[in-house]
Amino acid sequence: QVQLVESGGGLVQPGGSLRLSCAASGFTVFTFSRYYMTWYRQAPGKQRELVAAISTVDDNTNYADSVKGRFTISRDNAKTTVYLQMNSLKPEDTAVYTCNARLAGESYWGQGTRVTVSS
Repeated sequence: QVQLVESGGGLVQPGGSLRLSCAASGFTVFTFSRYYMTWYRQAPGKQRELVAAISTVDDNTNYADSVKGRFTISRDNAKTTVYLQMNSLKPEDTAVYTCNARLAGESYWGQGTRVTVSS
């Protein structure tokens, strides 16, 4: 059974940093490496938006304009885990962050981890 579990969220002051993790279980290392991994977020009263994504073979990355230069997505296929390093956090980054694994017609979601940026 495939399961994605996010961790690393919490309360941080503006300008601070957090590192989110999304640990995938139910995958073999080879299988996980084939999945396109994406971080999304949903702020209160707003629609879910794509934050960052990382591809499979070449680890090509894609970011929302609002986080470019501040956030970095990475993956460790041996640990079947994807990370989101978030620096220079702003109050508008406050949201529930959720990871997604996608391959062809398959899509899996985690439960999310809450990030609050406030002084």
